Amino acid sequence: MLMDVRAHSGVTDFFLLATASSTRQIAAIAEWVEHELRQCGGRVLHIEGLTEPKPAKRRTISLASRALAWPGGDGLSWVLMDCGDLVVHVFNPPAREFYQLEHLWADAPRIPVE
Repeated sequence: MLMDVRAHSGVTDFFLLATASSTRQIAAIAEWVEHELRQCGGRVLHIEGLTEPKPAKRRTISLASRALAWPGGDGLSWVLMDCGDLVVHVFNPPAREFYQLEHLWADAPRIPVE
């Protein structure tokens, strides 16, 4: 779900809310968003919810690898990606139900996404 929060937030213009059924799927969605933004000339400014393992050598670490390093294994429930004018939230179903951002931002217009 894409929400237009321009009239309600001074921090960002849009929220993109997504639900994923597993830790791997949460990480894969976050990785795809990051990839697609790069393809369009954008970038992710900051990510919350993923941890980065300490590699033995310097190398690029994918978001999926970071998700697998999350303490507690299946504890990954919400990834927030700050992309400037867009903030992406990727939840597992219990976290999405708990935080209910759709209700918190109920006045924000919804934009259909295919």
